[in-house]
Amino acid sequence: MNGNDSIFFFLYFAVLFLLSPFLGIYISDVLKGEVSKRSTFLSKFESFLYKISGIKEDQNSDWKGYLFDIGIFTILGLGIVVLGLHFQDILPGNPEGKSGVAWDLAWNTSVSFVTNTNWQAYSGEVSLSYISQMLLLGVQNFVSAGVGLAILAAMARGITSKPGESSGFGNFYVDLTRSILYILLPISILAAFVLVSQGVVMDFSKYVDSIGIEGLSVKIPLGPAASQIAIKQLGTNGGGFFGVNSTHPFENPTVFSSWIQCILITEPGVGYFLKTE
Repeated sequence: MNGNDSIFFFLYFAVLFLLSPFLGIYISDVLKGEVSKRSTFLSKFESFLYKISGIKEDQNSDWKGYLFDIGIFTILGLGIVVLGLHFQDILPGNPEGKSGVAWDLAWNTSVSFVTNTNWQAYSGEVSLSYISQMLLLGVQNFVSAGVGLAILAAMARGITSKPGESSGFGNFYVDLTRSILYILLPISILAAFVLVSQGVVMDFSKYVDSIGIEGLSVKIPLGPAASQIAIKQLGTNGGGFFGVNSTHPFENPTVFSSWIQCILITEPGVGYFLKTE
């Protein structure tokens, strides 16, 4: 290990340990509803989302109701992703004219992304359109991680409730909304800008035709990669924008981008929201 490696690891662990308690307390406050009381703009937007979707913010579910909501949401998301992948050839955002994904691969991919495991049996730049990457898989990167945070919040409420107390497990849709709106989305936006500054691609252009070192014609893949990579790492998802994930130079071009992605994927402080006051 040389000096640069030592600096890399020292800064990584230093930032990790410094961020953990602050981020953990913040996550705890988000899922308790404390942050929404302090953030005027986001709280108004949050209330607007509840209004248009018919969600009752003060509704408190028992474990059966909470589990039922998770199941309905998961099944709906699964169906949308399967159909979207299979019929991507007739959807917009497909400048390379990618054909629809076969039913079995669409099902395999959808199940893995909806469950936050993100098994990748395909090469993104070869098989998927931009719309599939962003609005299907990218969205599931957010909501599957949000579902995980919501489940942990519900478990924490159940564990910390007093014997004989019937306070409920909370509202799944409120927990999901707050997890995305106050935690996953802001951090991902900031991380995406940092990744773009390091050279990670983020555009909607067609692939570039070029000549390789062996004199053969090659296509250089582009696309809206930075936004998906940020949430992929933050939500501990797999399935990168490119088939080889973060070994691709357009997904991870510098030492600093690698360091940022290592920080994101560790998710410091998640366990701290179990703390109760």
